[in-house]
Amino acid sequence: MTASTTPTDGTTDTLAEREYRTVCMRCRRPERVCWCAHVTPIETKTRVVLLQHPRERDVPIGTARMANLSLPNSELHVGVRWSGSKALESALSDPERPAALLYPGDDAVDVLSEPPKGPITLIVVDGTWWQTRKVVRENPELAALPRLAFTPDKESEYRIRREPAPSCVSTIEALVHVLGALEGDAERFQALLAPFRAMVDMQIEHTSRLHGARVRHAKGAKPRRPNAMSRMREHASDLVCVMSEASAWPYKTKDGKRTPADELVLWAAYRLSTGERFEEVLVPRAPLAPTTSSRIRISEDELAAGLSPEELLVKWNAFVRETDVICTWGPYPTDLFTRTGGSLPATQIDVRQVARDRVQGKVGAMSEVLESIGAPQPQSLGRGRAGERLAELSAIVEEFSSGKFERR
Repeated sequence: MTASTTPTDGTTDTLAEREYRTVCMRCRRPERVCWCAHVTPIETKTRVVLLQHPRERDVPIGTARMANLSLPNSELHVGVRWSGSKALESALSDPERPAALLYPGDDAVDVLSEPPKGPITLIVVDGTWWQTRKVVRENPELAALPRLAFTPDKESEYRIRREPAPSCVSTIEALVHVLGALEGDAERFQALLAPFRAMVDMQIEHTSRLHGARVRHAKGAKPRRPNAMSRMREHASDLVCVMSEASAWPYKTKDGKRTPADELVLWAAYRLSTGERFEEVLVPRAPLAPTTSSRIRISEDELAAGLSPEELLVKWNAFVRETDVICTWGPYPTDLFTRTGGSLPATQIDVRQVARDRVQGKVGAMSEVLESIGAPQPQSLGRGRAGERLAELSAIVEEFSSGKFERR
């Protein structure tokens, strides 16, 4: 069965390509990236119960639905609070298959080395790190279950969705490992990866086709940097300033252990010509760096209620235009955004570099640049520190695009 719908598949279509298109009602993906043909049903003695956080349900490149379609002896339920639900009551009351929760913990048993004897009901919580933690925390019945865990022998193949740590894998990859151990036949469950790999490959191919491959240029003398202030003035109606915030851990802990990579937790933008604003908070998938909330002045509750990266991209694609000129203070915000899976217009200006070129040297904070050019401190354009910084960046861009600082 198919239906026409607007894009919600996580692809990064240009604005001209955002039109109604046909969607497969089984996998709920556009037909051009449908992975149903790669699904092979696999019977199991294990009863698999997938409890999906509501926010994860709308993530187009999630894998819980894929697992549900691949495992006839599985069921998929969506929600956060399960106390008193018939679905959870049924899962926990099967005397022939005692329930166990696939979730890490100090008392978790390594299922790869010590698989339980006899068939079980495997409870799997699907969502980001924050979402799954919330589901387990708010449901005492789940928290009280015996826990199973494992350490994968290789990193995730989830190349289109960044995992919070090398040991983290997608839901369907986790089921390949765990069901292989529970059923004593690891090879049989490799078939679960066929639709997963197809989805990943199709998504990458689709994105590459839209945005093209990177072009390597021959080494030689560096080209002269074009006059960025002139470009700003010429494209004044297209200027969009962007700002980001991240959950940023130290590169290493005191004992030398690796920490999670920087993770985008806020993305904001301001279109100078119209005053349009864009601001979204993202829910962290990895544990939140301890000082993040106080540093960016956004509460942990606000972060926990944020969007998934895929939800952010859908909203961002509705805001951004192909003709926009993205203005940023240094490369970090745009690098962080693209690492999260985001796509930006081709024309971008590093305003910090423009400020450096103007004085032929280093520059301080944006507030100092504003003071040096005689501009007043602007009012904030959003929440927390990012709103203040976005306002400062926009004020600098407005001054630089006025033409009065251009070299003749």
